[in-house]
Amino acid sequence: MKALLLAAGFGTRLRPLTDDIPKCLVPINGRPLLGIWLAQLTAAGCGPFLVNTHYRAEQVGAFIGRSPYRPQVTVVHEPTLLGTAATLLRNLDFFGGEDGLLIHADNYCPADFAQFMAAHHGRPAGCLMTMMTFRTDDPSACGIVALDASGVVVDFAEKPASPKGNLANGAVYILSAKLLDDLRGSAPDVSDFSKQVLPRLVGKIHAYETFAPLIDIGTPQAYARANEPAR
Repeated sequence: MKALLLAAGFGTRLRPLTDDIPKCLVPINGRPLLGIWLAQLTAAGCGPFLVNTHYRAEQVGAFIGRSPYRPQVTVVHEPTLLGTAATLLRNLDFFGGEDGLLIHADNYCPADFAQFMAAHHGRPAGCLMTMMTFRTDDPSACGIVALDASGVVVDFAEKPASPKGNLANGAVYILSAKLLDDLRGSAPDVSDFSKQVLPRLVGKIHAYETFAPLIDIGTPQAYARANEPAR
């Protein structure tokens, strides 16, 4: 299964660490985060990969160029940062009419991707995508979902002031070929996947809960947690 890895962000909340290195290359227990993603996805049988770049793009390109995954990776540079949905819309042809992964590659997530893909293949009828979810200790900082008895998302609130639960969107998705085709008709000003695309899909999203760590490394505290030795 092909995968689009969103890796273009500035990582402003991680400064000064990201003053000289892009967020997608910060080390997690000595390994660049993007390298961890490429390794675990390859092990699960995924690929080829598309990686978008913007901040410190030359470093990302150099890393991929010397990595063992280079033949499987295409890099697309964004001179102006597009946004998560706009990047997806600009690169729909990459998926070749098949289901595909959309991943925020600034998360640390050693989940079982073979299980995730199996869950997607067995999703309830009518669901156009599968969202990886996890239990969060800070629901007001996440997109919180509510599910029906069959595991379909029936409510979604992005960073709610008064969360109704703690099951959170992990920003790791499998999008069906039908959804990718439907998105071709999106308005040209659609830029944010979580805020502008997901709300329209409530009732058509299958949720898969991972019990592996899923950490947005965007703050020093979260980054430190991702670097804790595995228990």
